[in-house]
Amino acid sequence: MASRKIKLALVASVALNVFLVAGGTAVWLTARETREAERMTRTTRTDSLMEVVSTRSPEVAGAIEVRLRQVAMAARPDFQEAREARRQAIAITASDDFDAVMVAGLLEQSRASEMRGRARLESGAVEILNDQKAEDRKALARILSRHRPHSHSKTSPTEKPPEKR
Repeated sequence: MASRKIKLALVASVALNVFLVAGGTAVWLTARETREAERMTRTTRTDSLMEVVSTRSPEVAGAIEVRLRQVAMAARPDFQEAREARRQAIAITASDDFDAVMVAGLLEQSRASEMRGRARLESGAVEILNDQKAEDRKALARILSRHRPHSHSKTSPTEKPPEKR
């Protein structure tokens, strides 16, 4: 009778150990996949524009930074106009004199200004990329991504940066 209990305890112990090893392996694999996914996201979506540019030689990076700043400054009035139209729409919405037609018009104006600014940025980036060697162009292709954090933001990669007002 005692040997039967020992055998039963041994089988239960082996089954428990197999279960624990399988569970530990599953947790480890999941954590590894999560880390890999975070690493891929971080390297493709959270590099700031200047971090991407700085991967090139100092001469190339310096020239590209100057040109990108010029393009950004050219597009800045469009984005300022978009923010101002949106501020006005919010102010009218919050006021007692709410006018749905005016708010809709201001929001449309804001979207159009933002699209105009984005088009300037993208066309400027394409012109800059056109002047690069193939190796540099391949490395800089990520600057066309629409999902980059602001280089001055202090949020984590998973948080959305706060809207400037």
